[in-house]
Amino acid sequence: MEKCMIHGKELPYSIWCEAVNTSVYLRNRSPTKALENFTPFKRFSGRKPGIKHLKVFSSVCYPLIPRHLRHKLEATSAIGVFIGYGACEKGYRILNPATQKVLLSRDVIFYENGKWDWEKHKVKEVCIPLPADEISDMRTTEVEIAPQEQVIVDGSQVEIESPLATEGGELSRSQLTSQYDDIPLRYRNLSEIYERCHLCIVEPENFDEAAEDEAWKKAMQNAMSMIEKNQTWELVSRPSNKPVIGVKWVYKTKLHLDGSVQKNKARLVAKGYAQKPGIDYNETFTPVARLDTIRTLIALATKNSWKLYQLDVKSAFLKGVLKEEVYADQPDGFIVQGEEDKVHKLHKALYGLKKVPRAWYGEIDSYLVQCGFKRSTSEATLYVKYRGNLYLVIVSIYVDDIVYT
Repeated sequence: MEKCMIHGKELPYSIWCEAVNTSVYLRNRSPTKALENFTPFKRFSGRKPGIKHLKVFSSVCYPLIPRHLRHKLEATSAIGVFIGYGACEKGYRILNPATQKVLLSRDVIFYENGKWDWEKHKVKEVCIPLPADEISDMRTTEVEIAPQEQVIVDGSQVEIESPLATEGGELSRSQLTSQYDDIPLRYRNLSEIYERCHLCIVEPENFDEAAEDEAWKKAMQNAMSMIEKNQTWELVSRPSNKPVIGVKWVYKTKLHLDGSVQKNKARLVAKGYAQKPGIDYNETFTPVARLDTIRTLIALATKNSWKLYQLDVKSAFLKGVLKEEVYADQPDGFIVQGEEDKVHKLHKALYGLKKVPRAWYGEIDSYLVQCGFKRSTSEATLYVKYRGNLYLVIVSIYVDDIVYT
């Protein structure tokens, strides 16, 4: 087999080891009489091997170049020669003829009818000439199809219906290959599929649509209760020298992993695009934890056998205190009767404001400092609390997610 693989597409002898490895890979997935028509792969692992991923050895291919290895204007793929399969990882081993380097990739497009010209360094077609009489015989010969065939696969006798012939007496390639596909398929009941189909979930686009559903009205009431609990605003007369920002309701349906409805969530969002810099807000920059910091914290906890915790602060952005004067309209559905001309003066942040993340960071920063934590000089979101010379608690903040150990 190795000899045929090398000479089939005129490979150089320098990659004979790749041909041998691929030959062993294919033999382990082929039935043999020594194992009573079982494949060595099934004898060893107890399951049937898949063959859909098999490709013609030494064919021309085009593997995808990852984004971090190319810039925007470079080609997304480079030409290569397929020389085998990954040993420990899924993927194809691709030889780059220009650099003589081997890479492992899953995202590959194959051109199995082409071969690489190692002397001229270009791709050329593989053509197999046939005599004219054989071609005419192939077009005119009628194909006889037996009603059923019996084949032996991995030691078991299976009856397979013969594929149907297309018009003109020729058999399609997909019909032939689909008959002998040994990859196990998982079937589900129709009732199970219906249970996971929730095609009638429609989120309201405005307040008028949401007001017709009791579930959404309850979700808006819960959002208003959270805002009032945090003492986010107070009702005042409309100012004449300050702009008033509009607000709107945003609706989102949260689902379980199986597709069922978990809850309906309504959120009151300020129209922050109407804010003007220098009048409604100043600084908006908010530091977040770098991924290197998170990795270092996890590695430190693993090395010292510390317990690592992660938490998500509920309605974190609503807890940030505003230092500027910001006014907002009364939300739809919650306008106070008799005081329709009044507006809300914000003491704390609302979703949608330009300074929401910075206000939340200032609040959590001041709280941790009051609790005795020391902020890192090189990482603004890393806090450490000591007891003598020993670490007591290490906290890292990423927006409203907190990791500590």
